[in-house]
Parts: sequence; structure tokens; C-alpha cells
Amino acid sequence: MSSQQVAPIDFDFDKIKERGELIAVVDNSSTGYFIYKGQPMGFEYDLLDRLARDLGVELKVELTADIEVAFDMLNKGQADIMAYHLTVTKERAQKVNFTNALNEVKQVLIQRKPDNWRQLKQHEIEAGLIRKPLDLVGKEVYIRKGSAFSSRLTNLSDEIGGDIIVVEESGRIDTETLIKRVADGEIDFTIADSDIGLINSTYYSNIDANTEISFSQRIAWALRTNSTMLQDTVNNWLSTIKAKPDFNVIYDRYFKYAKSQFIRTRSDFSSAGGGKISSYDDILKQGAQEINIDWMLLASQVYQESKFDPSVESWAGAKGLMQLTDISIEQYNVKDPFNPEESLRAGIRHMQWLDKLWSDKVENEEERIKFVLASYNVGQGHVLDAVRLSRKYASNSESWEDVAHYLVEKSKSEYYNDPVVSFGYCRGQEPVNYVTEVLNRYEQYKTLFGSNMPSDSLKVTGID
Repeated sequence: MSSQQVAPIDFDFDKIKERGELIAVVDNSSTGYFIYKGQPMGFEYDLLDRLARDLGVELKVELTADIEVAFDMLNKGQADIMAYHLTVTKERAQKVNFTNALNEVKQVLIQRKPDNWRQLKQHEIEAGLIRKPLDLVGKEVYIRKGSAFSSRLTNLSDEIGGDIIVVEESGRIDTETLIKRVADGEIDFTIADSDIGLINSTYYSNIDANTEISFSQRIAWALRTNSTMLQDTVNNWLSTIKAKPDFNVIYDRYFKYAKSQFIRTRSDFSSAGGGKISSYDDILKQGAQEINIDWMLLASQVYQESKFDPSVESWAGAKGLMQLTDISIEQYNVKDPFNPEESLRAGIRHMQWLDKLWSDKVENEEERIKFVLASYNVGQGHVLDAVRLSRKYASNSESWEDVAHYLVEKSKSEYYNDPVVSFGYCRGQEPVNYVTEVLNRYEQYKTLFGSNMPSDSLKVTGID
């Protein structure tokens, strides 16, 4: 079903605030959204993350490279905001509302330089490139289906009085994939927005992105046509952030500082260029297999603990990749907590021990992992206190949402002094945030790196 056939659901900013979550659909690209050394990044992602924090809601990211699918997700309510590098067009404006422009760009032709371009002088290179749109007559130009490039090439054909052969690639293909195909010699031409073309020309030195085929066009995010409150909210936020240096800092990180961006996107530890989350993936996979847990969940936890820095030590004295406490170091006979393998092995064994602790208290495996993670962060005693409070006040002691509520309440004297509480005061919001952040990042890892377990699994099972 096309996005034109899907009526937008009624779910505006007031309901988003009530839900506490802003859902954005993005694509996996070097400027949109990718993972580098375990950290979500990208121009669109960084802006969305800042927006969500400023609005006081959590950010949830959905991923698809298919523009038509993304429009459907928006109108069906599977996403609230479509944060692609979208050109504002009259046709699209009939389907969605647009935010104020993030920036303005021109469309450019992506083509390959002559094979021996390094041995040629500049004027010789120029002689082998298309600089006049008229010279595109009869040429095949590959573009992403659903993009604004199709209508522009159609209009350009009319303007130059000859047919440009437009080949629309549908499904899960994005502009950067087509640019790579040009660089690899699989196709001769594609179209990109000028900023995307420019940054990609630093990744692929054999491509040219300097032939303009359009006037300046606005780039913006898309919203449902009936999300007028959200549109006003985002527009006000954009006006505020663009008046500060913050917006330019984020933009320059991905579009101006080409060398740094090249390193990020071509790293083995980038979803845009490699297939690894960290240097410790092999150890994590082995340990995860031994206790039957998805290794990417462990990877997300390690990032949360130490950002994959084995030398880090917290203000409280927790050490290494898994931030082992002195008690854990002694309990698991760790000789060097800053040794990555020792730290990971001990942390995994502690996760195993915590799962056994909670296995007869929380039957549902997806819920139980939240109790395990919280216990790892703040200690099982505080979480058990919250379980006892939930039982006292007739809440569901096997529901993380209910127990998390009382974990947060343990920062108040009426709760941490309650007779059922054994471990006293607790800054309960910290472990609650910890669980949310680990699981959200885990979902991002699964989306971009795949999984060795079913995609809907969060379980820690079969641990002896």
C-alpha cells in the first residue's frame, strides 16, 4: 500500500508526551544514522536525540531504507517523524507536513572520473566528465525510488528536449549505496543532494559531485498532516537551536570535517563501513553463547558501563570494561580488573548469578532481563526492596514497570524508611535509566548489526 492510500492516525504531540517516547524513522547512512564504536551517530540522529531530550521524552529509532515504507510508517503511527534527508516538494507536501528547513541544497550528478584520472591534468579530467545536463540525453541515471530526483530528472528531460533514462531502484537501497555503485563501476550515474555528494566524494576519490542539475531546494523532516502541535513544537525547537552554535556544530561534524567522518564511516567498528561493534566482540560472543544470551545485549551493557574503555575507573572505584566493584573482583577471583578478558568474564558470570537469583521471582524472560540489568547497576538488594514495596502496595512484583516505580520512590524517606525495606536510600532513577538505555541501544545494535538470536528475543535463558 502506498503512503498516499494510508490515512494519518490521530496522534499529535500531546499523546507523544503522554507516551513519553518520540519515534523517528531514519535510514542507515553515514550522515543519517549509524553506529560507531558502539555509539549511535549521524546528523539526523544527533539532532533527533537533542530534540527528544529537550522535549523531555525518550527517542526510539526505527530503520528503513525504503522511502515509501517510511511514509506509510509515519501515517500508520509506527513513527512520529520521518528524519530523512528529504527534499520539500509540492507532491510530498500533499501527503505530509514538513518542518522548517534544516538546510538548503542543490541536486548534483554523481559520476566517475576517468579511470586514469590520477595521471591526468585537471582540464583532461574535466574533458571526461559531464558538465552540461544536455549531455545526459540517452544516459541511464540510477536513483532511489520515491526520491525527489525522479521528478527533477523528468523536468530536466523536458527542459533539454531529450530523454534521460531514469532507472528507479526500489526497496532497501539508499543514495549512498548508489554512490558506492558508481565508485565501484557498477553504474555510471546517480543523483544526490549536494551536501551528501560532497561528503561522499571524500570517501570515494574517484567520483565527481560538482555538476548541478537543480536550483536550491529545502531539506526538512516530515510529519503527519494532522500533527500540527508536533509541527509547531519542532519548528520552535529548530528556531531555537539554529540560533545557537549547536546546530552548526552538529552539521559540521558530519558534512564539514570530512577526514573525521571518513575515519568513522570506514572503520571496522562502524555499521556504515564494517561489521564490528567493538574490539571485544569475539569474547562477548563466546561468553554470551556459554550462558545463552544475545551477545549484542552484552555489548550494549559494556558500552553503558565503560564505553569499551578497559582502563576506566569510576568515582566509586568500579574498574574496567564491566566496572567491577571490589566485591565482584574478590567474588570472581579477578587478578587484573583492567584486563578486558578477565573483566568481561567476571561481568558475564555475575549476570549469570543474577539471572539465577531472579529466575524463581520473575517468570517472564523479557521482564527478568530488566531486573537482572538493574541489579547489576545498583545491586540486587535495592531491587529486592522495590519488589517488596510493590507487593506491599498491591502492584505486580513481576512487572518491571511497577517495580521500577518503587525503585525510584526509594529516594523518598517515606519509602526508604518503610519496614519492608532493608537497604535504605537509593537514587532509583539511575538504574531505571540504565535499563532503558541498555535495552534501547541493544535494539539499535540488532537493527544495524543483525542478531544471533531471534530479533524479538531479550532473554537470558538456560543459565545454570
